[in-house]
Amino acid sequence: MKLTFLGAAHEVTGSCALLTVNEKHILIDCGMEQGPDLYENQPLPIAAGDVDALLLTHAHIDHSGKIPLLCKEGFHGPIYCTSATANLCDIMLRDSAHIQEFEAEWRNRKALRAGLPEYVPLYTVQDAVNAMKQFSPCEYGEIIPICDGVSVRFSDVGHLLGSATIEIWVQEEEETKTIVFSGDIGNTNQPLLNDPCYPTQADVVIMESTYGNRSHGPRPDYVNDLAKVLRDTFDRGGNVVVPCFAVGRTQEMLYFLRQVKQNRLIKGHEGFPVYVDSPLAVEATGIFHNSQWNYFDSETRRLLEEGIDPIRCPGLKLAVTTEESQAINSDKRCKVILSASGMCEAGRIKHHLKHNLWRPECSILFVGYQAVGTLGRSLVEGATEVRLFGEKIQVRAQILQLPGMSGHADREGLLQWIEHIQPKPAQVYVNHGGDEVCDEFAQMLCERGFDAKAPYPGSQYDLVTGEVLEQGNRVQKQLEDEEETGASRASAVFQRLVQAGKRLMTVISHNRGGANKDLAKFADQIHALCEKWDR
Repeated sequence: MKLTFLGAAHEVTGSCALLTVNEKHILIDCGMEQGPDLYENQPLPIAAGDVDALLLTHAHIDHSGKIPLLCKEGFHGPIYCTSATANLCDIMLRDSAHIQEFEAEWRNRKALRAGLPEYVPLYTVQDAVNAMKQFSPCEYGEIIPICDGVSVRFSDVGHLLGSATIEIWVQEEEETKTIVFSGDIGNTNQPLLNDPCYPTQADVVIMESTYGNRSHGPRPDYVNDLAKVLRDTFDRGGNVVVPCFAVGRTQEMLYFLRQVKQNRLIKGHEGFPVYVDSPLAVEATGIFHNSQWNYFDSETRRLLEEGIDPIRCPGLKLAVTTEESQAINSDKRCKVILSASGMCEAGRIKHHLKHNLWRPECSILFVGYQAVGTLGRSLVEGATEVRLFGEKIQVRAQILQLPGMSGHADREGLLQWIEHIQPKPAQVYVNHGGDEVCDEFAQMLCERGFDAKAPYPGSQYDLVTGEVLEQGNRVQKQLEDEEETGASRASAVFQRLVQAGKRLMTVISHNRGGANKDLAKFADQIHALCEKWDR
């Protein structure tokens, strides 16, 4: 009975672990690495075709994003998850595949001119479509036998629609163990979703630690705080632009906006329009509408019973086509624009920033975490000028944040989750957190009487004895002891260039379906830039 950590070990993304029991191989999550990458995620130590089953905690790409690649490489087993997770994966994996294909197309144009080998995308849209055939949806609370000696149950963890903690009951020879994978543990008292369920018994726990070293503080008054931003901005004659993650955060904002309108909190501007400008967000909102009621909290179920749509308000307009998106900025009324991406790195949000950042009467409202190096982070940190589509834009709009909105439990929430397990589990493994956070949270658990460890990529443990079978990779990808400061700075600057290139590819992918004239102009600008620097 062995557990191998392949991803999200001393890192926040790329979740993947391999459980081996009764000569069966079970993957828990198969996520894509996103953002900073300190440690090399370890390759699957067996052939993809030898994986017997995959258990998926939720649909976010850092937990699901490599599933089409796994299937493409020969995995033919079932993928167990909740029905809502399966529905969200259907749209999110296809969206991810579009990005992979566009990146390959861009790379191959240059490779052809240079006589280099063809670049093959991680997977294609067809690969994503094929992978969906292997999904085996289930519901919260069902006990599902997946192979000899192994049964599982998914429980609501309140992080995203359909997200789950997974309990695994394992019997191997004379040994019986209960293994619990927390998945991403949700914040409490958030709109739409239930608070996390708490497991009460486990021998082995694998838990996330995203906010393991910080507290969210008191819960803000989201509705009235949002209403104040809208009221002040509309009184100035401006728009409120909200960079918004397409799945989860967009639907939460629609919930709050419905309350703002229902309670008539914006005097003199009651009829303001609300635009959702993201095809992925529109599809995701449809999945929220069509999901079973038990996925939602008691307040949302009460609204549904009364015939009230909790995420629809008067004046809501959904923009799917390029023409619908472009028409938003022709609407001269004061309005709210919810658009992806949430960190302003790609997608239609950048067009809305171009039209609104320079206007002092407008507000840009951030409602989620902004990673280092992103355009969103630059704006939050006070940038006075940004470059969008090759044009310098002065930042004159008000840059605001709605604090406290998080889909993750904080330190207190994580501790509350694990302390419900009595007696204390024999082994606790801390993952899905920053490099230092994993160590800090594991140490905090040890001080509270838990036997906690923070594994590295490739670490392997015997779940019967707790013995360390493989130490894993503890060497960071970046050299920390470079002798010359100048070399270190050059490396950091080059990494900025690499990230800029990735950002460009994402922008290209999100312009699919644009007007031919605009796309041609964009292509000419990119070619001119390449000619200047391709030396």
